[in-house]
Amino acid sequence: MGTLEVLLGVSLVGTLTCYLLTGGADFGAGIWTLFAVGRNGQKQRALIDQAIGPIWEANHVWLIVAVTILFTAFPPAFSVIATSLHIPLSLMLLGIVLRGTAFAVRTHDITSREGRSSVSPLWRHLFAVSSIITPALLGISLGAVASGRLTAVASSGSFTERFVAPWLAAFPLSVGLLTTTLVAYLAAVYLLVESEDAELRNVFRPRAKAACVALMLTGAYALVQARHGAPEIYAGLRHTPVGPLAIVVTFGLHLAALVTLWKARDRAARSFAVAGAVMMLWGWALSQYPYLVEPNITIADAAPAETLRLLLMSLILGSIILFPLLYYLYRIFKGRVVFDA
Repeated sequence: MGTLEVLLGVSLVGTLTCYLLTGGADFGAGIWTLFAVGRNGQKQRALIDQAIGPIWEANHVWLIVAVTILFTAFPPAFSVIATSLHIPLSLMLLGIVLRGTAFAVRTHDITSREGRSSVSPLWRHLFAVSSIITPALLGISLGAVASGRLTAVASSGSFTERFVAPWLAAFPLSVGLLTTTLVAYLAAVYLLVESEDAELRNVFRPRAKAACVALMLTGAYALVQARHGAPEIYAGLRHTPVGPLAIVVTFGLHLAALVTLWKARDRAARSFAVAGAVMMLWGWALSQYPYLVEPNITIADAAPAETLRLLLMSLILGSIILFPLLYYLYRIFKGRVVFDA
């Protein structure tokens, strides 16, 4: 296993991390529109639109980069994933398109800024529902990859056994539930910091607390399901030096976030929530290392070295352009929220 494969594997997990913290949180904000009802429901929806409006399209760049790395650097893994999981992945892409369409229609409705809207409530509900389904399908797909059931049925069995059973099972579904809860939790904490309205902060702080508790419960449930649904991952999390440490640190970070939420230290809570989310994702990646698809496709099953070198060079050169532009975008639209203490 060479250095190039490891570097590109790290880059793949890194781009997924960035997508979780940015695009994933945008989906979480969409989930909270379902609860934007009552006297200040319009104010809640306005806050959500203001929070994600300027940056939601740019945040999808991380998903594009992740797919590019997987397709170019690790074609055997891409082939198995794209074939065996074509149903949830296709539905996920459909959810991304529907969510973007619904959000564009809602936010370009000028009358909604005046407290009334000529746009059908269908668009608001479509935005919320697609914001739930899409991260759930992404989590289900990741759970199926980790379960070790994809390659076992990749070339044999009925349609159901090959293309439905690997992801429509208890462990992938538990990871889908965990992913949906995680993005809703991140969004609640982000919106709490985003809001300058004390009334809205009093709305989103209890939601952030509830989502944090729900996240710890769904995380524990996914770990229990992994014992039989993803035994290799379970062994990595329970019986290696790194695995138990990752579980303890992750739980500690989310517990710290909950405590700081109770103390109304919102920015500190956001920092702990982000760190906890990163630890969850990297704990999973490290427990699965060196496998890309359990139980027999590793990062050593990569493209030729020349292809990997060109891809790595492209990523480095692209980063020189991408990161300053993203910084500039966030500095303009999120300077107070992201950069100011």
